[in-house]
Amino acid sequence: MAKILFVMTGVDHWTLADGTKHPTGYWAEEFAAPYEAFKAAGHEIVVATPGGVVPSVDSGSLAPEANGGAEGAEKIAETLRAATELTRPSRLGEVRLDDFDAVYYPGGHGPMEDLAVDADSGRLLNAALASGKPLGVVCHAPAALLATADPEGNSPFAGYRVAAFTNAEETQAGFADKAKWLLQDRLIALGVDYREGEPWAPHIEVDRNLYTGQNPASSAPLAAELLKAL
Repeated sequence: MAKILFVMTGVDHWTLADGTKHPTGYWAEEFAAPYEAFKAAGHEIVVATPGGVVPSVDSGSLAPEANGGAEGAEKIAETLRAATELTRPSRLGEVRLDDFDAVYYPGGHGPMEDLAVDADSGRLLNAALASGKPLGVVCHAPAALLATADPEGNSPFAGYRVAAFTNAEETQAGFADKAKWLLQDRLIALGVDYREGEPWAPHIEVDRNLYTGQNPASSAPLAAELLKAL
């Protein structure tokens, strides 16, 4: 049995360019699909957030239209209700990478607000990459890679193939013209080898021990790839 660390956003909003706070958090499918896959395989999951706050789910990710209908919405809501790990997260600054076999970051717009500038997360990501342990990051969660850069702007993730939420998807979601910055642009500036697939279609990239996915639909395929490495 492996022990997997889920690093999740601790905020319930995303500050837009005009200063308004858009309600958000983590995206339900990006937690639930990997959670179910890892638990079904017998693995242990520990959730960690900045400050150890209980993570907030983006209410939009619970809507029927985001889950293929009412039945899918109820199924994902039940997964979240049953996931007791969400109710007792560890403090991100206190977790030890040595205690885990893999690390996974689900997305949602929340990471754009906190994990993108969280030094504890940045150190953990750099250590996980160097360790060779499987490291999965999906959708907006690659915003956390921005915190891995040193004062000169250099990141160990530079040159790695990375999939993440695209400018096209952000435009179609209605936020491209409202955001302070766009994830695709910032990742390219960081120096990663950004790879873009069709909007909303599953797309994952595996480069050495780094596993990344473009969007919510990529979370289940990403989990399947991570399971192969455990």
